[in-house]
Amino acid sequence: MNPLPCAFTPDEIAAACARVREPLHVVRERPPAAGRIGVAPAAPGVDAGVDWLGALPPLYPEWLGDRAFCEAHGTRFAYCTGAMANGIATVEVVVAASRAGCLGFFGAAGLMPERVAKAVDRLQAELGDAPFGVNLIHSPQEPRVEAEVADLLVARGVRTVEASAFMRITASVVRYAAAGLTRGADGRVVRKHRVVAKVSRAEVARQFLEPAPAALLDGLVRDGKLTAAEAALARTVAVAEDITVEADSGGHTDNRPLVATFPVIRDLAQHIARERGYTTVPRVGAAGGIGTPASVAAAFGMGAAYVMTGSVNQAAVESGIAPAARELLAKAQLADVAMAPAADMFEMGVQVQVLRRGTMFAARGQSLRDLYLRHDSLESLPPADRQRLEREVFRAPLDAVWAQTEAFFAARDPAQLERARKEPKHRMALVFRWYLGKASRWAIDGDPDRVLDYQVWCGPAMGAFNDWARGSFLEAPAARTVGQIALNLLEGAAVVTRAAQLRTFGVPVPAAAFDYRPTPLGL
Repeated sequence: MNPLPCAFTPDEIAAACARVREPLHVVRERPPAAGRIGVAPAAPGVDAGVDWLGALPPLYPEWLGDRAFCEAHGTRFAYCTGAMANGIATVEVVVAASRAGCLGFFGAAGLMPERVAKAVDRLQAELGDAPFGVNLIHSPQEPRVEAEVADLLVARGVRTVEASAFMRITASVVRYAAAGLTRGADGRVVRKHRVVAKVSRAEVARQFLEPAPAALLDGLVRDGKLTAAEAALARTVAVAEDITVEADSGGHTDNRPLVATFPVIRDLAQHIARERGYTTVPRVGAAGGIGTPASVAAAFGMGAAYVMTGSVNQAAVESGIAPAARELLAKAQLADVAMAPAADMFEMGVQVQVLRRGTMFAARGQSLRDLYLRHDSLESLPPADRQRLEREVFRAPLDAVWAQTEAFFAARDPAQLERARKEPKHRMALVFRWYLGKASRWAIDGDPDRVLDYQVWCGPAMGAFNDWARGSFLEAPAARTVGQIALNLLEGAAVVTRAAQLRTFGVPVPAAAFDYRPTPLGL
């Protein structure tokens, strides 16, 4: 780029803010002029008619966040793509993120270990030693599956997992975190596996920030899952050195604002590190609502070590949902989201945030939850409600739905059927979960007869992204790739950060300087 002269007008200052890879000098006109403050590409000479007030070095997107995160995980950027369940965060999403210099997580939640194993094989074949991760989700309804996935990830040498939806630490995540711990020549504990724990509550964050519970470690040693030496080292380090504060996001969420939640958990990490005498202070990242350059910059401005995006990647061409579902996401506005019952934790009352625009899933899912709370069995449903469910929601007799449900759990978790035979209310829950589970599959498969029942996990970041992308090349769903989304968010965050820096020097930075527009960037 050609160097700019001294810039004093709003348009000139905004243009200078966009040149983040060049140094900028802050200057002030001398009397008898008005003494305006502006910027210049180089330090002014004595006869330039301005006084030098300060300088800003070049700012690269690679410098946003904590460089220690990038060094630990081998990434170019402090940026992750989150693990969207049921394989929606596909192998292709993870590969694209890794090749863009980011850390991507495969969406293993909801998948059987055999399917996860195939995905790991593909990722290792395509990426080799390049960074990637796999999701390990808390599965209170299926603890055996959770344990088998953890064992698989250890056996296959997967170096990083995103631990999500945990309400308490389990043996599975402790097993993964502690396996392979050694002590280096300098006396520090060396991790073979890294846990990136996604949390939204301080009490859950604390469990990952503390060493693993002794009872779990002792049990894993007895079961031959850990050596005594690994368990001893695990008593001296945090379960996770990376904690992602998940704010108002798609899927499982507490709908909490990032600006309120992040500082609490960041401070908690520092307090526990001092109290425990850790040599490495756990890093705290930010997720939820991250869909524009301004939100990325704001997260880094609060001290986030890294950011994690979710909903916006579901709209990318590499994601595992059907083009019809991606078209719905591309039309979403800020408020086009709603809460609905979660299929995996239906009986516990856990909810997920989903897309509302273009689908009736949230309303229909909530009606199932209401019926579950009011009645004790399928047989006790009022005839009118039963007929409505069979006609509008299930589109099949409930007996036929139960037959499908029975066949599913006979293969996946027979204990659920035994419980259903004893507890009619649990049988009703399993039938209702049939719809909740199928709804996400219809969105993945693109079933044209079930568009109104698509379950598409989505947070308000999607609407914010669409508003930002409007009128740019990223407005078209076909142009939304994981790499272009990531690079544009990071490039824009650097521009926003540069504009904010200049304001602290007293430069009259116009609002337009904070409005980076998407542009095709080289990968």
